[in-house]
Amino acid sequence: MAHRIITQVVLIGSRVLGRAFAEAYRQASASQRYAAQGSKKSPSAAANFASHGLTLDEACKILNVKPPQGGKANMEDVMSRFKTLFDKNEPKSGGSFYLQSKVLRARERIEKEVNEAAEAVEREAELKEGWKPKLYKDR
Repeated sequence: MAHRIITQVVLIGSRVLGRAFAEAYRQASASQRYAAQGSKKSPSAAANFASHGLTLDEACKILNVKPPQGGKANMEDVMSRFKTLFDKNEPKSGGSFYLQSKVLRARERIEKEVNEAAEAVEREAELKEGWKPKLYKDR
């Protein structure tokens, strides 16, 4: 009698575990296909999504600000929205840590986009000027 119960428990357990692994594999496969489709449309989109977790559009929607135009954004507006939302979602005062972290990641994503654009402009300006080393004739 005991061996039947043990056998049933093992069989049911292995069935549940097998279904869980199959579902996890399906989800991973779907995620991989989604990333591949996104990379076909925009090669940098998949890398940006994978490395940051948020797209620029999502970050702007979270903070309710306009997307950077030409690499320039109103950072004062972004910071004021960030501070407001970050303080409202303080876990000690009944807020959500999850939402607070989303607000933080959104601000970081917008800052990264603006900084990358500023660095690109600086590189372009340096390339136009050419490299001009400082030479000291008295040495």
